[in-house]
Formats: sequence, C-alpha cells, structure tokens
Amino acid sequence: MADTVDIRRFLDDLQAQGRYSFTDAEARDAVTSSPRAAGEALRRLRVGGRVATPRKGFDVIVPPEYREAGCPPASWFIDDLMRLTGRPYYVALLSAAAVHGAAHQQPMRFQVVTDRPMRPAGAGRVRIDFHVSRDVEAAPVVRVQTDTGYMRVSTPEATAFDLVRFPEASGGLGNVATVLADLSEAMRSDALRGLATGRPTPEVQRLGYLLDLIGRQQLADPLARALAARRVRPVLLDPRAKDGPRDAGPPPWRVVSNEIIELDR
Repeated sequence: MADTVDIRRFLDDLQAQGRYSFTDAEARDAVTSSPRAAGEALRRLRVGGRVATPRKGFDVIVPPEYREAGCPPASWFIDDLMRLTGRPYYVALLSAAAVHGAAHQQPMRFQVVTDRPMRPAGAGRVRIDFHVSRDVEAAPVVRVQTDTGYMRVSTPEATAFDLVRFPEASGGLGNVATVLADLSEAMRSDALRGLATGRPTPEVQRLGYLLDLIGRQQLADPLARALAARRVRPVLLDPRAKDGPRDAGPPPWRVVSNEIIELDR
C-alpha cells in the first residue's frame, strides 16, 4: 500500500536523523494522498507494534529490541513530549535518583514534575506519572544526555527534597531513607544549604532528620544551620499519618517520629 510505504519512509527518515518521536500531524504531511489514508496507515503500524502512542497525537517509533515491551524507554521521548505540551518539566523523584546513581530499587514508573496536573501517559510497559510543583521552573536541573537527545533532570539535592515532599510517590519514607543513603554520594552540602533557603521549613526539617538518621551528618549540618534562622515548630515525620506520638522531637529537627524507618539494604 502506497500510504504505508510513505509512512515507513517517513519513519526511516526520522531514525536517520536520530529522532524517534513525531506527531500525527507530521505523519499526515508525510502521506501524499489524504489525512484519512495517513491515519489508516498509522493505525496499521500501531497494530503491528512498529509505533507506540504514549499520548493522543504523539507517537514513538518502536525499534525491534523494544517490540516486546511495546515502547522504548520514556527517557527517549520525554523531552519531545513535554515540548509538544508546552509545559515546563524535569525528571524527578525515583527516576531522577536512579539517574544520579541511586538505583537500589528501579522505579516501576517514570516520574516527572510539571506545573499543572497532567494525566499519566504511556504505552506498552512504559508508564509516566506527573507530579505538580509551582516551583518547577526555578528548580535546579541538569541536562542529561539520553540515547536520542537530552532530558532535564533535577539535581541530586533537589531530588532529595522532592523525595521528602512526595513520600507516597517515592515508596514511603522507609524507601526514601534507603534511596537517600545512595543519593547522598552525589549530593553537595553547599548546594543543599543554598536550596534549603527556598524550601518550606517542614521539608527542611524532615530531610535533615532523615539524613541525620542514616548517618550523613555532613549533609544534615547545613540544613540544621538553615533552620537556626527560622521559627521551627514540631512536625510529623509522616504528615499523612493520623495516629502516633505527638511529642515534639529534639532540636534542631523537632520531628515527631510517627513512623518507624527501616532501611532496605
């Protein structure tokens, strides 16, 4: 079929340029007959596993080595997807921690922070979860090279704060502590202290407490110094818990330990 040939040639040309993602509109432009024919040709390629569609209107070429998974890794196309949506973003939480070497537990879902709620995206075995932060554009990030380009990833220090901020998405505080033990190898005390100045006091308290708990005193100390200039009230270690002790923890953290932290080593 000529339409399918046109689409396949279009895909080959994209791959020759090192691109693996495209929009439905680009595919329609590649077919010389009609938009309807383009849609049908694209549908056949999806059914055949040649193309995946993580989000409506956005498609990804599936190379042979990822046919069984149904989609290449999210790192191959997350930058293109977020550029299409026009949303600021960075790769975050357990996905960012893994990039920085804290891969004790590989995340099951690719985690991204953006500025407004977005529905999860994905195809095949690949799933992308979006979390919301109004500070997404101010967060420190690094530009990490991927197999197909680049993606924005939160720095180790910003990742640490986000793990504490989103404990449920991070596998619970016990898992957060475990990940921090590995992530701390990539963290810098000066960057942590600088970032703490713009973070809510409870987040600084909880992160400092956990770093202290896992024996990373050189990283906990700058957070303690940051708290010295603030009014520090008692906070629950796990703010979601309804039950547990209510007595204020000792300075400088004043964290009420209402959850037992067990490291998974």
